[in-house]
Amino acid sequence: MLKLTKRIVESTQPDSQKPLKIWDSELRGFGLIILPSGRRTYCIEYRNINRIKKRFKLGVHGHITTEEARGLAKKYLGSIAHGNDPAEKKKENRDLPTINTLAQDYIVRHGVRKRTRSLKEDQKLLKNIILPSLGNKFVANISRRDIESLHLKHEKTPYQANRILALLSKMFSLAMSWGWRADNPVRGIERYTEGKRDRWLNEEEVKKLWSVLSSYPEHLTAFSFKLLLLTGARKSEVFHATWDQFDLEQGVWTKPSHLTKQKKKEHLPLSEQALEVLANLKELQKHASPYLFPNRVTGEPMQGGATFWKKILKEACLKNVRIHDLRHTYASHLVSSGLSLSIIGKLLGHTNPSTTQRYAHLADEPLRAAAELFGRKVGKLSSKDSS
Repeated sequence: MLKLTKRIVESTQPDSQKPLKIWDSELRGFGLIILPSGRRTYCIEYRNINRIKKRFKLGVHGHITTEEARGLAKKYLGSIAHGNDPAEKKKENRDLPTINTLAQDYIVRHGVRKRTRSLKEDQKLLKNIILPSLGNKFVANISRRDIESLHLKHEKTPYQANRILALLSKMFSLAMSWGWRADNPVRGIERYTEGKRDRWLNEEEVKKLWSVLSSYPEHLTAFSFKLLLLTGARKSEVFHATWDQFDLEQGVWTKPSHLTKQKKKEHLPLSEQALEVLANLKELQKHASPYLFPNRVTGEPMQGGATFWKKILKEACLKNVRIHDLRHTYASHLVSSGLSLSIIGKLLGHTNPSTTQRYAHLADEPLRAAAELFGRKVGKLSSKDSS
């Protein structure tokens, strides 16, 4: 037995046949194991509450110093005196699920219920942001501060930062249901304010867009943009739509539950203009396909359309317009025409009235017209009295 010092640890030569053990003369149970390879590992030996002899590794010399190892040994030996068993705790921790494991189970068990695009966005957030920061940490040990720090790191991109919180909240909810932890550390963390886009096309812009789209009478993607504008549907709903969903005689599009964001079957009445677009599209399709907009090569539903959309915007002299803004345009013109938000919400497939409420300010024009109507009536009555 020797007092372990840096000089003793580094000068002691290994035994070529077997591990060499040196025990500290001052701190009982604190020792060093030198392997034939020369690797030097600090450890403690102790008996747990059941008097079972155990060994617990503190760290490798070079990664920690002799004095750091001595400090750890004092800490662990002190906790053992109070009934703790660090070796058993370490064994238990090896079996604890990490965020990496939780992410994998989330994708496998919950991902099948999500839309393809939404699942891909989740996988991107996990791969690029969440797992590099938290992946190796135990699910049970993640604190609210860990989540807040990650959220704060992305405050300059509030939309993305809030999506990170939403994804983690769902993951921890699943972890709770699986018994992996007792609470959700995301709950209560305040989201960043997100600026909502209000871009929609006015009548002149709609006219320009429609004119350019009509100049491509044999381009499938042009038809898809027309249908998006005339129905207010989401891009994924239109691009994955199949002919059997449409009753062209009754003028109804029945969206199956797997296609809608709310996972509910929706019945959307179609205008004469939408039916005309569908009729022309049916004539255009030279190859039989269950999809309205199949990829010409694979036969699967088309993806994206972003390149053609940029071309259309350039020809129509329109700026700062996304494909999704066609949905906003549909809703905005209906609201400004005097239709109620509840009717428009049903057309858009909104289950939460607050989602449709974003268009409420556009109802000012019909309200103003109504106010002017009564104002003119009062004006006429007062003029009669004066005469």
